[in-house]
Amino acid sequence: MPPLILKGVVATTLAGCMLTPGLGQGMKIPGETATQSNLVKPAPLEATAERIAALRIPPGLKLEKFAEGLNSPRVIVVGAGGNIYVSSRDEGTISLLQVRDGKVAPAQTVLTKPNVHGMAIRDGRLFYVTIRELFSSPINSDGSLGAEARIAGDLPDAGQHPNRTIAFGPDGLLYISVGSTCNDCEENNPENATLIRMKVDGTGREIVASGMRNTIGFAWQPGTGALYGLDNGVDTFGDDEQPEELNRIEPGKKYGWPYILGDGMKHPLREPKSGTLDDWDKSSVRPVLTYTAHAASMQLLFADRTSLPPEYRGDAFATMHGSWNRNPPSGYEVVRIRFENGQPRSIEPFVSGFLLKGE
Repeated sequence: MPPLILKGVVATTLAGCMLTPGLGQGMKIPGETATQSNLVKPAPLEATAERIAALRIPPGLKLEKFAEGLNSPRVIVVGAGGNIYVSSRDEGTISLLQVRDGKVAPAQTVLTKPNVHGMAIRDGRLFYVTIRELFSSPINSDGSLGAEARIAGDLPDAGQHPNRTIAFGPDGLLYISVGSTCNDCEENNPENATLIRMKVDGTGREIVASGMRNTIGFAWQPGTGALYGLDNGVDTFGDDEQPEELNRIEPGKKYGWPYILGDGMKHPLREPKSGTLDDWDKSSVRPVLTYTAHAASMQLLFADRTSLPPEYRGDAFATMHGSWNRNPPSGYEVVRIRFENGQPRSIEPFVSGFLLKGE
């Protein structure tokens, strides 16, 4: 993530008071409430040596530029032999970075496809997904991609969240995160706001878990095989609602959205088409941890295969894209998710300082 500069903060007052969880609970449709939203528009800056040196990281660790020449990188996957693939949704490309003898060669574009985003590697093939389509291509000996095969072409429409992400689970199945079409609504397509999975050939497709607005980053805990995901919370409820969720994702469970938000806030104006908010609440799983609202999580991984010191083993790390609707802004950082005895205990900044305030 390149350093960013805060250009300014514009407060947009929709009404005279902030929404609180207490206001939301018990309100029936039709109803009325009030929120205050703050808009922030950062501007990208060049990742100079001086700005990289100013980033904050725990003592004893070193941070340096690894590669350049990438436009708006989003997802990174590491393959065999020093091949690293980076997708850019904005550019509609997948780029190849090759590491040879400790040096990184200039980025090469190996695929051009509109809205390509999530990637995964399995059995010598690169799998990649756009909004509605899932593909795979063999990885050639030089890191380029061979003939493309389409695995699925009927993923749900995107709407507000076109960022499909994919990963292979310990069961060998391919998991796909499908975000919601909206900020907070009851979806018509049951596959929206879910995690789905299928066999490598696209058969056996099923919903794993639901009620997740946009879980871009998810990963399996080494040793236990437990699946964790960071969900992006709803907007428009003010600076501190809804906090971001770390969920332990289990088959058949639902995780609250769009009616039960964060750590138990009931939606102030919406009610389920069938049943009540209390019914929805009872059938929804609470997050195992929450984090600052609107930080907007991205990729998530566990540290076991990194070169970090032993004290980081068992922990997880996530990139936080950063807020556009909070004052002060949140995110724009890498966070550490601390685990103790196999259980998540806290989320804290790990690399910060990407957001600079303009003069």
